[in-house]
Amino acid sequence: MSECIFESGDHRVYLFSDLVTGDGIQSNQLFIYDNHHSALFDPGGQLTFQPLQMAIAKICPIKELDYVIATHQDPDIITSLDRWLMYSEAKILISRLWERFLPHLVPGYMKGGGMAGRIVGIPDQGANIKFGNSVIKALPAHFLHSVGNLHFYDPVSKILFSGDVGASLVDADHGKPVEDFDEHVKAMQGFHERYMGSNRVCRLWVHMVRHLDIEMIVPQHGRIFVGKKMVDRFLEWFSQLECGIDLMNQNFYRVP
Repeated sequence: MSECIFESGDHRVYLFSDLVTGDGIQSNQLFIYDNHHSALFDPGGQLTFQPLQMAIAKICPIKELDYVIATHQDPDIITSLDRWLMYSEAKILISRLWERFLPHLVPGYMKGGGMAGRIVGIPDQGANIKFGNSVIKALPAHFLHSVGNLHFYDPVSKILFSGDVGASLVDADHGKPVEDFDEHVKAMQGFHERYMGSNRVCRLWVHMVRHLDIEMIVPQHGRIFVGKKMVDRFLEWFSQLECGIDLMNQNFYRVP
């Protein structure tokens, strides 16, 4: 499914969801287009490449793609790397921690000239990425859940692409807005308890993003949070979540 979730002048933001068929994990991809500049976030693996490429081609030529941006290194995030290197001229942006691992995803015949200067590592503290007449803000999100993790904020649309933070495991309506937050917690709780590092990191992240003017949070899986009220509900819940090492005890560490 392809949906334009923000449009103002030349600036448009598209959400792609439900592109995976079969046994793969469903995921959301965000795409920003602004006057012949474009950025694609977490394009996924081989299961998503063809339908995603076809959807983008209806908006702009693939050759106009400036950036393919990855929140972290997981297979459902960036394993279609070789295809995007081959069919576009985009730079690939990822945490500097994972920069030297990405060549493992590329066939030997593409290394060298095909990759030279195209994989760009973002420092731990984040960065402002030039995008047309504006920027995309890369935000530190380490240990949520990857040790080298980044989230991305578009100040024009006021959309935060939050990777696995806010992800939910739902059977249908991926990419649709959350309507009943209390009921939706059931689809988030177990995932966040296992995949997020600790409550300390959750609180630090929430304190950081509260300095942003956020109208929408788009996680990489499941439903999205639209409107300041729903965004605030999620941030409050996440800031209080016990997860990861908070929940560990000796029962998790026993010789089988």
